[in-house]
Amino acid sequence: MKEIIYKNTKISYSDSGKGTAIVFLHGFLENSTMWDYFVPDFSKKYRIIAIDLLGHGQTEPLGYVHSMDDNADAVHAVLSELKIRKALFVGHSMGGYVALAFAELYPDNVKGIVLLNSTSRADSDERKANRDRAIKAVKQNYTNFVRLSIANLFSENNRERLASEIESVKEEALKTPLQGIVASLEGMKIRKDREVILHFAPYPILLVLGKNDPVLNYEESLDQIENTSAKLLTFPDGHMSPIENREELKKELTAFFKSI
Repeated sequence: MKEIIYKNTKISYSDSGKGTAIVFLHGFLENSTMWDYFVPDFSKKYRIIAIDLLGHGQTEPLGYVHSMDDNADAVHAVLSELKIRKALFVGHSMGGYVALAFAELYPDNVKGIVLLNSTSRADSDERKANRDRAIKAVKQNYTNFVRLSIANLFSENNRERLASEIESVKEEALKTPLQGIVASLEGMKIRKDREVILHFAPYPILLVLGKNDPVLNYEESLDQIENTSAKLLTFPDGHMSPIENREELKKELTAFFKSI
């Protein structure tokens, strides 16, 4: 992993391959290692940048609230350091929120976006209340909260089949500091609605959804791309397409990258 210092904070990232830059942004409680399966193949044709977002992986927390804009600014700092002017973004869950914040703040630097098990919409009042409950829960019992949160991201059908992969994800998640977890929950809670980007972006957007996603309601998620040119890819499983649908996702991403 390489690093830059941004606002007195260490931002960690990996950089491999040559060609069009593709930036991979992980989700909440994840880190850049979640892309390890994809990087070797993709870096044969592209320049792959995988970034640890604020308070995750080897990137330090920046404050008590990590807004999606804060994360987007940190991503921009990495790309500026690498002298990358335009990139494709693949954002899983919270990483998708960061990609959209980046697209709003730095529109000229975006070549395309893959929203992977993510949404352009702000939290509903119910989701905000759930974030507050989560903050309380993680402060009361950190390990329990993290382990349960990860298990609940997978569709029920896959929890047994992918038991060892889920255990690995939990182990990585348990490296996330408490401050990083709380600051991210606070940041996701206050994020803006960015659905307008799906309607007016001058670059291609791919929305990847899981039919049985326990976190994002599939039917509600479809609404946001009505009357847009965004493409839809649906898998039959849960919130963790990069693990639950690994092979198919790699194939579909390859086709999407080629089309740009």
